[in-house]
Amino acid sequence: MPKIGNISLPDFPLLLAPMEDVSDPPFRAVCKTHGADLMFSEFISSEGLIRDAIKSRQKLDIFEEERPVGIQIFGGDEEAMAMSARIVETVNPDLLDINFGCPVKKVVSKGAGAAVLKDIDLMVRLTRAVVRSTSLPVTIKTRLGWDHENINIVEVAERMQDVGVQAISIHARTRSQLYKGDADWSWIARVKENARLSIPVFGNGDIDSPEKAVLYRNRYGVDGIMIGRAAIGYPWIFREIKAYMQDGTVLPPATIEERIEVVTAHLRGSVSWKGLVPGINEMRRHYANYLKGLPNIREYRQKLVTAQTVEGVEEILEDLRRRYEGFTPERRVVDMEGMSCACD
Repeated sequence: MPKIGNISLPDFPLLLAPMEDVSDPPFRAVCKTHGADLMFSEFISSEGLIRDAIKSRQKLDIFEEERPVGIQIFGGDEEAMAMSARIVETVNPDLLDINFGCPVKKVVSKGAGAAVLKDIDLMVRLTRAVVRSTSLPVTIKTRLGWDHENINIVEVAERMQDVGVQAISIHARTRSQLYKGDADWSWIARVKENARLSIPVFGNGDIDSPEKAVLYRNRYGVDGIMIGRAAIGYPWIFREIKAYMQDGTVLPPATIEERIEVVTAHLRGSVSWKGLVPGINEMRRHYANYLKGLPNIREYRQKLVTAQTVEGVEEILEDLRRRYEGFTPERRVVDMEGMSCACD
């Protein structure tokens, strides 16, 4: 049973990846309801927190019903990371996670995210600054290395453990791959097999079905799996994996009724958290993912993204439910193109 600090997790926990513009409290709530065991906030700029940037501060919001939950920060300056760690501690999350894996240019160009993989000594200094500044358990999320010629994840894991990190999540791609090509979990297995390593190792990348989750658990020996893209528009992936892990049960895909129920809960949570107009606008990015697989859905998507009120959206959803009653769309993995920074 993996343990992070005083946080006890179930056998082989399922983690919801921290994803920019996705992993906010309303989305985390629907994933928690459907089986996620540990969740993370969207990543937060250490410098943004220090500047008291409104968007960065709002990302610190957590709610009791979603625990255990971690706040994730990123940055390339030791002092800023230390200060932001102290700010994070004031909202009392269960852990603090450092993003050393985001591959997008706007983050990497600032010497943060996956850019730090090019300088492990800097990674150590940044992590040490965070660990010394908080009493929270500190974890990290990273990638295999900068590119295929510079895969250094085994050394990274050792040195992170040595500096006080209590768990590591590894996306099995290099920074240069972005989200393309296959994730190479054999490197995660090398980390897990390292006799020096005692902290939990969680694998991430390309897990989009219960069968693959169980296959990768057995093949690579990880302590748990982190799921990102496969949960967008389909939080039922967590319950499906748990059922299959327990006794091989293959649950049917979510029905149209279940999809409408979750979209509605997500919408109401978004409005409650962000306010009417921002909440409705925020949901517009999600409708296409929730409704993937429904035939001739373009008309409804257009109506949903132009509706101005909660009541208006719910009327459209009810009409959609009636039209597709009894139809069960196949589960499909979300297309990450167009999202500002997935970082799963």
